[in-house]
Amino acid sequence: MKYSKQDAKAYAKAHFTGVWAATLTPFNRDGRVDEAAMRANLQHWMGTLNLGGLFVCGKQGEFFSMSLAERKRSFEVAAQVAADLGRSRTVMSCSDANLDTVLELGRQAQAVGADWIVVHSPVLHFGADTDETIYEYYRYLSEQLDIGIAMWNHPDCGYLMSPQLCARIAALPNIVAIKYSVPRPRYSELSRLVGDQIQVSTASEEEWLDNIEELGWRLYLCSTPPLLLQTAADQRINDYTRLAFAGRFTEARAVRDSLEPARQAFKACKPLGKPQAHSKYWLELLGLAGGPVRRPLLQLTEDEKALIREQFALSGLKLG
Repeated sequence: MKYSKQDAKAYAKAHFTGVWAATLTPFNRDGRVDEAAMRANLQHWMGTLNLGGLFVCGKQGEFFSMSLAERKRSFEVAAQVAADLGRSRTVMSCSDANLDTVLELGRQAQAVGADWIVVHSPVLHFGADTDETIYEYYRYLSEQLDIGIAMWNHPDCGYLMSPQLCARIAALPNIVAIKYSVPRPRYSELSRLVGDQIQVSTASEEEWLDNIEELGWRLYLCSTPPLLLQTAADQRINDYTRLAFAGRFTEARAVRDSLEPARQAFKACKPLGKPQAHSKYWLELLGLAGGPVRRPLLQLTEDEKALIREQFALSGLKLG
């Protein structure tokens, strides 16, 4: 690791910044992970798009359909590409229903040179989602691991962590960030509570610029827009972020707003219940590797693909 456990917060404040994106995992037609395609995609996202970092093996990456060995190997490949390029960083998603699996993945991330890990709030049922249970979950992970840990919580969990609970967990020594995909008032309150103790972020690209300007955020962590709405010739998310970081907010808003046709085109062709399949096909239209999704997810129909092609043509994205 590039930092000690005691220095995790300071290191993250300095380096866990910029525009990050959640990776998609390319599978072959026979269902195996396509490692060559994965490497090519990673090199494009880290090198050509020059993203601040990548969120590896999250929900968009279909971690729930992958074996433990496949997830570990994906960590290794992503860390290797990042090290070879020297231009991007990694946060490995270690989320799992089983705590021992989370720890095993966390130790693998430490071993292969990942920068940080992200761990989803625990899967809890029958009223077990109390503040004390959730706090103890992260406290134990913090005790067992040296690597910096980002929390992750959103409505799909079945419960929302309160800003007060998040702030309490943020005091643990190697808790460094949170992906807090909740309504704006809730994450704004957390930002005020934690100050510069950890990096606070949310998944919405459309709120990113406002959060830089109004909340002083320096990290977009993250979903797929930075790798689906940008190309080698068209990097407007990166562009408006740089302008905003420089305090040039009027120019930044103009660039951000110019992307609205692409945002609307992407949304207009998204079939119900098939977000990963939709994103992978859009990725193929960008000239990258997508491939099929794995069960239990459903593949796109030919009609759905036709609609995606139609909207992609209307997006205004510049290829090349």
